[in-house]
Amino acid sequence: MSQHHRTIRHALTAATLTAALGLTLTACGSGSSHSSGHSSPMAGMDHGGTPSRSASADAMESMPGMDTASAGNGLTAAKDGYRMASASATLSAGRGADYRFTITGPDGRPVTGFAVDQTKRMHFYAVRTDLTGFQHLHPAMAGDGTWTAPLAALRPGTWRLYASFTPDSGPGKGKDLVLSRTVKVPGTATDAPLPPASGSTTVDGYTVAVKGDLMAGMAHRLTATVTRNGEPVTDLQPYLGVFAHLTAFHQGDLAFAHLHPETEADGDRGGPSLTFHAEFAQSGNWRLFLQFRTGGTLHTTALTLRVG
Repeated sequence: MSQHHRTIRHALTAATLTAALGLTLTACGSGSSHSSGHSSPMAGMDHGGTPSRSASADAMESMPGMDTASAGNGLTAAKDGYRMASASATLSAGRGADYRFTITGPDGRPVTGFAVDQTKRMHFYAVRTDLTGFQHLHPAMAGDGTWTAPLAALRPGTWRLYASFTPDSGPGKGKDLVLSRTVKVPGTATDAPLPPASGSTTVDGYTVAVKGDLMAGMAHRLTATVTRNGEPVTDLQPYLGVFAHLTAFHQGDLAFAHLHPETEADGDRGGPSLTFHAEFAQSGNWRLFLQFRTGGTLHTTALTLRVG
């Protein structure tokens, strides 16, 4: 975990201790198991087939590969002199594809020095505009600064691809950045409605419940608890240096929120409850993707959160 994340965690300790944890967040959805650290599209993530197209999705599909300006986190391809650049505006449907991109710095040159954050120098995410098909990858970088993300098969529609990183030198050294671009996957695209509210969700026999007291623009503590057959799960294995990884996207504009664990994994077994620093910039529905590992298998589940 970067020094920036540690500083945020310590600074927020007093505030989060005063927040009431009595509000049970809405949660639903299901995921799938994977034996590696890469997530691929999962049947449980494609939550239906009823057309439910938003105005923002229409706008994005009309300009594949363009950079949508927004005040939301991670919704631009350039920030503070850093830019996510790619020649790919479309990707084929129904088969895996390599997405290649570079991060250029304020001097216009590809950045090759990145700090390690949660054991990786680059976290890469893909999500469809209806918040299905989530993928979390850790691409490889060539010597010239070109990153290659091996995406699993994508369904037709518009996808937003995010690069989360921290420069290790230059004017952005130590600053966490999230940049993104969109790609079009040709074919008949049908959006799925966001699942209804629920207090918990089950994936691969594990039940995940999430609690917190979330208000837009305010820092709070979010707690996730994992059980199996009604019993607490205490054999969570480290994944990316922690016992669970959380990422969230805002319904409609797909603003990005990376929810940071309050503690690192300090052994080879963890659970059942895990706490995170949670701060959402906007109110409304957020789709949360929680990943944890047991018995060498990575589990991914999706939860719908309502932020006031």
